[in-house]
Amino acid sequence: MLDYSRLVKAYDIRGEVPSQLDPGLAEKIGTLFIRLTGAERIVIARDMRATSPALAGAFAAGATAAGADVIDAGLGSTDYLYYASGSLDLPGVMITASHNPAKDNGIKLCRAGAAPIGEDTGLALIRGWLEAGDIPAPAARSGAVVRQDLLGRYAAHLGSLVDLTGNRPLKVVADAGNGMAGHTVPAVFEGLPIELVPLYFELDGTFPNHEANPLEPKNLLDLQAEVLRTGADIGLAFDGDADRCFFVDERGEPVSPSAIVGLVAARELAKDPGSAVVHNVITSAAAVEVIREHGGVPVRSRVGHSYMKALMAEHNAVFGGEHSGHYYFRDFWRADTGMLTALHVLDALAEQDRPLSELAAGYSRYAASGEINSQVEDVAGKLDEVWTAYRDRGAADRLDGLTVDLGDGRWFNLRPSNTEPLLRLNVEAPDRDALETLRDEILGLIR
Repeated sequence: MLDYSRLVKAYDIRGEVPSQLDPGLAEKIGTLFIRLTGAERIVIARDMRATSPALAGAFAAGATAAGADVIDAGLGSTDYLYYASGSLDLPGVMITASHNPAKDNGIKLCRAGAAPIGEDTGLALIRGWLEAGDIPAPAARSGAVVRQDLLGRYAAHLGSLVDLTGNRPLKVVADAGNGMAGHTVPAVFEGLPIELVPLYFELDGTFPNHEANPLEPKNLLDLQAEVLRTGADIGLAFDGDADRCFFVDERGEPVSPSAIVGLVAARELAKDPGSAVVHNVITSAAAVEVIREHGGVPVRSRVGHSYMKALMAEHNAVFGGEHSGHYYFRDFWRADTGMLTALHVLDALAEQDRPLSELAAGYSRYAASGEINSQVEDVAGKLDEVWTAYRDRGAADRLDGLTVDLGDGRWFNLRPSNTEPLLRLNVEAPDRDALETLRDEILGLIR
């Protein structure tokens, strides 16, 4: 019997096809989505995986059997789906497994206005109905499916938020990783003063060149080499469903996502001074300083898009950023979009004459360890042990794992993985020596 707890996760539905997720199950989930939302009409988009058309068609069949009409928006990135849901004010469905291996696929769901559906806001109900076999009978009236390509409108909307048309020209290498950015980048960049150098724009859900996960340094190597080879101003790396974007400067060096949080926060606060900006617990202290320096109110969040989006709604935040490369915008229905973030960075770069390395340096003030994973037998016990050792040495809290601010620019966060017996450590300090001393001290306790 299928273990639905392994398929229906905290933020989406994701698993191997067909052993965990197949068209028959997708059709049932389509019916249950209409029960959950009560929608009379929904919009569906899909990524480039070979299994996505069948899953999208099956989901639509379940939704129409439940009486709802379906707008089939075709191929697109996840933020394209958020645009469709937001602009049409309809519940949305994205068929994607993001950066997961080719054998996987998945379903991301949102309510009208791109409002997220996670475990606490609907996925647990869907899982319970699946486990109970509680699938509604077909409605008296079946819905219809209408095809509507929204790519041009998506590109125009992004262009209305960040206008690059009068900027100095930039040479930009973009690595789509054979994912959906290969479809959306040409549409968004058309007519802009950008010399585009495309890398792996061919849509191929087998990911023949490298994994479409820019968070892993090995997946940036080709982009870094191409930036240097072509003398480009900047490199962009998108994940498989193109909702995340990572940046490489003109030297081929990765730019910290925390620096991007600071850079974009400053731009958004210039438009709406005094607004809140949400950041998660592992974002650099430099980003928090920049938010305050530009008149913003930093709001600290647990790691994860459901927490970020909830706090953005609560505080009417103008922007939110995570160190994982997810960036959220109030004027994009509080949804995450790698493409809009890329436009902000390109605009910031083009409106001044310095290279990206110098521009980003103003937002990178500390030495950071990056995320260090340690496998431990007793996650909770080890976390308590570190808490006992450090809680009296600085300002400590348990918002998300354990965070301790030791003063003098030194702090660390230690969080448990949601899916593995791992502890994830992030350390920051004023310089490399102080960083290594603190890092080794904490790892000595953990390991």
